Amino acid sequence: LLQVQPPARAAPLTPRGPAACYGTSITSAKIQVNGVHLHYQKTGEGSHAVLLLPGMLGSGQTDFGPQLKSMNKQLFTVVAWDPRGYGKSIPPSRDFPPDFFERDAKDAVDLMQALKFKKFSLLGWSDGGITALIAAAKYPNLIHKLVVWGANASVTEEDVRIYNGIRDVSKWSEKIKKPLEDLYGHKYFAETCEAWVDGISRFAENSDGNICQQLLPDIKCPTFIIHGEKDPLVPQAHAEYIHKHIKGSRLLLMPEGKHNLHLRFAEEFNREVENFLR
Repeated sequence: LLQVQPPARAAPLTPRGPAACYGTSITSAKIQVNGVHLHYQKTGEGSHAVLLLPGMLGSGQTDFGPQLKSMNKQLFTVVAWDPRGYGKSIPPSRDFPPDFFERDAKDAVDLMQALKFKKFSLLGWSDGGITALIAAAKYPNLIHKLVVWGANASVTEEDVRIYNGIRDVSKWSEKIKKPLEDLYGHKYFAETCEAWVDGISRFAENSDGNICQQLLPDIKCPTFIIHGEKDPLVPQAHAEYIHKHIKGSRLLLMPEGKHNLHLRFAEEFNREVENFLR
């Protein structure tokens, strides 16, 4: 059932010095969950398990390098997964039925249970943030704490305009495009991006553009929302809405942060998140 692959390239195969005593290597493996083989990376041996949920077209490898490398490995066991159809969790090819966020939420939670974690925290970026909101609302007994950034609980007409602006991947910056082209090949990358734009834009047809607004009051775990004030993809009103509707949640605005604030300002992000999770 568990196909263990060699450690990811980023990992030192033979840690030396003080770090060696608590294992800094990053292992990669696949495990069967809900009829698909899901790929994940895992590092650290702390008692607090944390799942990293990537964004659209994302994977643990492309989306969470600084977190896998630098989060405190004595306090946390960090798992980064590739949702079905993304990263190395192919096959199947990615599709976007109306319930794709719910499907990802169930896959994520079932993956962590298959890995024998009884309770865990969720760190969700962008689409992964939406998935994390749904998981925290639907599986309250399993979720310890929740961190989301670049997430939204609804889709407005303005959002649809923004999504259509990224539909054509040939217009993306080389820096963002290249790792994804390397991972998927141009055709799969381009077609999946178009399918995502169509899939997420459909939520705008719902009343209030609803994705998961009705679930936010069901989130009872401590919740930390982070938002980059210069995020070009997700307007700040989304972060404020989530904050307002999750009782007791905390909102941090990063003035220079864009959509990828956890990569661009990794040190500050990791510090804030670790302090919240402690």
